[in-house]
Amino acid sequence: MAARSSIDPITLEVFNHRLSAIAEEMGVALCRSSYSANIKERRDFSCALFDAAGEMIAQAAHIPVHLGSTPLSVRAAIAHQPMDRGDVVVLNDPYAGGTHLPDVTVVAPVFVGRRLVGYVANRAHHADIGGMAPGSMPLATEIYQEGFRLPPVRLVRRGRIVDDVLALFLANTRVADERRGDLLAQIAALRVGENRLSELVRRDGMALTRRAMAALQDYSERLMRATIGRLPPGEYRGVDWLDDDGMGKSRIRIAVTIRLTRGRAHVDFGGTDAQVRGGVNANLAVTLASVYYVFKTLAEMPIPANAGLMRPIRVVAPAGTVVNASLPAAVAGGNVETSQRIVDVIFRALAKALPERIPAASCGSMNNIAFGGFDPVRCREFSYYETVAGGAGAGPRGHGCSAVHTHMTNTMNTPVEALETDVPVRVIRYAIRHGSGGRGLHRGGNGVWRELQFLADAQVTLLTDRRTTKPFGLSGGEPGRAGANRLFRSGRVSRLPGKTSFWVRQGERLQVLTSGGGAWGIPQAPPLTLAALPAGGAKALRSPFSAGKH
Repeated sequence: MAARSSIDPITLEVFNHRLSAIAEEMGVALCRSSYSANIKERRDFSCALFDAAGEMIAQAAHIPVHLGSTPLSVRAAIAHQPMDRGDVVVLNDPYAGGTHLPDVTVVAPVFVGRRLVGYVANRAHHADIGGMAPGSMPLATEIYQEGFRLPPVRLVRRGRIVDDVLALFLANTRVADERRGDLLAQIAALRVGENRLSELVRRDGMALTRRAMAALQDYSERLMRATIGRLPPGEYRGVDWLDDDGMGKSRIRIAVTIRLTRGRAHVDFGGTDAQVRGGVNANLAVTLASVYYVFKTLAEMPIPANAGLMRPIRVVAPAGTVVNASLPAAVAGGNVETSQRIVDVIFRALAKALPERIPAASCGSMNNIAFGGFDPVRCREFSYYETVAGGAGAGPRGHGCSAVHTHMTNTMNTPVEALETDVPVRVIRYAIRHGSGGRGLHRGGNGVWRELQFLADAQVTLLTDRRTTKPFGLSGGEPGRAGANRLFRSGRVSRLPGKTSFWVRQGERLQVLTSGGGAWGIPQAPPLTLAALPAGGAKALRSPFSAGKH
């Protein structure tokens, strides 16, 4: 390994920043040229670079759930569609390296002369990809109901868009103009990455660039081995539950056993429940991403995001379970909800090894809201999707943050102005949900109060969790408060399930209250005041020693 990738530290660091900067610039291009609020405002996308073998060499600081999953899509694209100069392959199939259908991945090769340097790729969440409900996050029982499923196919051939493929893609969405704009923005971002990587190779040479790519992966591997090597060796177990699957199955168990030995981690999800009818099943790509994310957070110094950091970690996820679902399981919620619970379970297990470092559970849900219908003012169909933040878990060193996206999501919120401009809704309230964080020595962060009034009839889907289970506290800290969903209709308030789909009429209001984070440490007793003294005042509290009784 050392002979293959040996390179001096300064050159290595320069290439690390150069390659990461290319991925970041791709993200800027995608963000600024996209159409939908979900991409240009919430920034629900990721960009990455890969070597000629399809191994990741750099990823921008975008969405953690894409860290371990995008590489599987790139490998699937390479295996199914050999690519020439100017080609772009598109896919979203969760059973070919994708996560869930709204996440569309595009991949392009990078050549210098006739020599393949590597690949550039990006993944973006499209606000509608067809299926049985607007937003393509439905309460489905099989993947065929969730939307348009696209295996790896060429979208661009030698620089020219394949019109038939694009037409097929656009025919399977409720908002074709928006989808066209977002898809073309993804292609434009690939061209930025292709140009920048080609420039780097022409400046520094193919040999040095390839050595640097290999050296970066080896460097990340060494850092991850060192990180795991500093953890107390042993076997650690954790268990937690999803509320339900929306189809009658409640308390879905996710279990993990982690074995730490000599710079290696063995993560085994044996004991996890079998896949369920509802769409909270996660495929293997999502589970891998969740595991890699947790171990990356344990590092005492930044580890470059590439394939190397994944090498010392072995993941065992039994097929046919909610952490490695088999076709035709519905998976829309696996990416957004089950990924969060996988993180909670792993942290819970590792808290036994590192009680002085591991935080309590965070919100534990991405609190997905999707809706769509016909806008009578703009005379057009609309489809919208967002996730709502919650409270972060407190840790040994301080309180949890309030109203933030945590763990596997790294998106921003949709500004009120952008939301009300794009779709027929009015934001009635958007505030911190005070008192929802757990009580403890260090308090859990508070969740969010999000209330929308619909200005047109719409079909709404909620895909939320932590409505019956609560984000756990650690070291004696109390759990965070569970979330709640409510509908205001005809002067009455109805409490909604965590996972549900329903129609609203103009003027009706939806209220989503997200959960707070768990607390860390035993709550301190409040200081005594005279008003709190027992009968007899201060004399009643006097020690017998103070009266001279020895």
